[in-house]
Amino acid sequence: MSNKKNKSKENLVHSEQEKDNAKKYQNENSQVVLELKHINKKYKINNKEYFQALHDINISFKNGELVSIVGESGSGKSTLMNLIGGLDSDFTGKIIASGKSLGELTDKQLDSYRKDKVGFVFQSFNLISHLSILDNVTLALTLSNVSEKEKVERATNMLKMVGLESQLKKKPTQLSGVQKQRVAIARALINNPEIIIADEPTGALDTTTSMQILKILKEIADSGKLVIMVTHSEKVASVSSRVVEISDGKIISDKVNENYKKLKPKENKVKKNEKEKNGNPIKQNLSYWSAIRLSFHNMWASKTKNLLMSFGVAIGIGSLILMLCFSSGITDYISATMKSYSDPTIVTISKKSEEMMSFSTFSEEEIDTLTQEINSYLADNNVNYTITEDNISYGFNVVTMFGKLSATLKYDKNGDGKIGEDEQLSIYYLYTTPPYYTEQNLVEGEMSTSENGIMLTPAVYKFFGEESPIGKKVEISVFYNDTQLVTPDSEDAQTSAKTTIPIDQEITAIVDTSVMSGFPVVYIDYDLFASYYEQFAETPLSPNSIYVQTDSKATSDIINRYLSTREDVSGSIEESLANMFTEMTNIIGTSLTVISMISLLVSAIMILVVMYMSVTERTKEIGVLKSIGARKKDIKRIFSSESFLVGLLSGISGLVFAGILILIVYICLTTFVGFAPLSFKWYYPFIALGVSIVISILSGLYPASKAAKLDTIESLRRE
Repeated sequence: MSNKKNKSKENLVHSEQEKDNAKKYQNENSQVVLELKHINKKYKINNKEYFQALHDINISFKNGELVSIVGESGSGKSTLMNLIGGLDSDFTGKIIASGKSLGELTDKQLDSYRKDKVGFVFQSFNLISHLSILDNVTLALTLSNVSEKEKVERATNMLKMVGLESQLKKKPTQLSGVQKQRVAIARALINNPEIIIADEPTGALDTTTSMQILKILKEIADSGKLVIMVTHSEKVASVSSRVVEISDGKIISDKVNENYKKLKPKENKVKKNEKEKNGNPIKQNLSYWSAIRLSFHNMWASKTKNLLMSFGVAIGIGSLILMLCFSSGITDYISATMKSYSDPTIVTISKKSEEMMSFSTFSEEEIDTLTQEINSYLADNNVNYTITEDNISYGFNVVTMFGKLSATLKYDKNGDGKIGEDEQLSIYYLYTTPPYYTEQNLVEGEMSTSENGIMLTPAVYKFFGEESPIGKKVEISVFYNDTQLVTPDSEDAQTSAKTTIPIDQEITAIVDTSVMSGFPVVYIDYDLFASYYEQFAETPLSPNSIYVQTDSKATSDIINRYLSTREDVSGSIEESLANMFTEMTNIIGTSLTVISMISLLVSAIMILVVMYMSVTERTKEIGVLKSIGARKKDIKRIFSSESFLVGLLSGISGLVFAGILILIVYICLTTFVGFAPLSFKWYYPFIALGVSIVISILSGLYPASKAAKLDTIESLRRE
């Protein structure tokens, strides 16, 4: 019992002597750069239980020291280093580094602390495999937004210092273990930190190469920096200036190595204005351009995966452009066709009928009232134009296949006065010639007049066979099927004759009238038709269409805008058909665009999945970036930049794919259909690039946020 007490007293005396030696050693040298006061650290095991990893740690370190932290596995060495390195800020007590308490720093300030004040050297090197040796070392400078020229110069000098000036372009997989550790040391030193933390720096090396690394670390300490090593090796500890032993989260020994040859610490050669200006830190963070360059390196390392992903998005982009070209092409085709058969300065006003396939006519009173209302509307809109008798004309048109009116063309082909079935043609439409039909509509012949002639559409060529219909004498029989339109004297055969209007005229022209050209249509001058009508129907002809000649398209648009508010009138048949086809085209174009957007949605989900998998695969890389000072914002910026590059590449690929697709479709349509309704607008490439970039960036938001939130310590442990 007495021996145990004596032994305990002896250990206590030794411990006190070691502490005195350590204090004496510190007092003989320059200032303390790191101090820990009453540090306690707990890990939560479950909702109620905690494990205390560190117990009331009190210790300080000065610049120029090469300190070894030794102890068994689980003793708390790594936990202590994580706290000192700013990787873990969940503790009680105070850690004072360079005059600042780490526990009081914000996350951004801790990032700056790791970037500027601390350099990490890991046992497993933690080099980024797809970057060159030079790029691995310049990574910390990239995060500080140092210029490219300065980065390369400083990194080259640093690699030269560790003996790797000839290995700049090699990848980590091409280096030996000691070379990898030299690169890790160069990376740790590149920002000229005050503290170097080396976690088992020789653990993965043999004895010979271990001594090479220790020699470099000793030189770093001799230059005036604080070097703290975590190690199991007694040989490593033996070459340290100071050995701190930790067990069960407590410091049980703090010895000064009397055999360590201590050189006077050299002054830090980094100029003050490189990191500070007027005593304040310069805010140097990862720029967008640097993030894009770094992201490009990352993407190039997985170029096959990224190219395939971009191609998937490009298909959706190409399809979108093709659908836009189809939609605008068909719309432009219909619009151009309608314009070629109409005059934008002529407004057509047609009376709507209450009954299907019938017609209603304007009375003189209705025409006067409508004219006054339009003139009033024009005045309200400050339009200096008035409808008068001089700029108004009338028309009569009706579908003659069904309803109240029907018409048949008869042609005595044999000249025997007998009309057979094959010499009669049912007329689809009876149309008085609108004022916007001119010589440009002629296929052959001359325009009819108010005194002579009728015109037919090209559909009648089949009826006349190989003969030209021009100059042929024909009879158009118009039949009233509603006796209310006339006033018959009785209901005998004579009444029936009164309800039939025979028009005996010659064909003067064949006219191309746009959408109506495929149907048998008769065009006749309004006054000529009115003379026949009044002669055989015994009542004046009332128009069911009004044509207004305006002074400009702008005036016509205002009148049409007014007409669209009324339910009793409508525009011309050409305008109605154009609106109908345009609406159908818009519906089809919208449907095709929606299908393309669904394709893009699938592409967006694909980007999200691939980017999320990339975060999982690069977890350790993210941990390395955070350990050298990357902020959450920097991590987000790097992954968002990758999303941007994917979108840009996809957009460009989509434009190329769209060009090829449009060319193929154009050739096929012109070959088999005769024309290709495709219209490529100058702004489509910008729409495509914009859509591609936006969906890519949006798809990358969640993976980027996920990467930024990863725990640094857990990330570094990931294999």
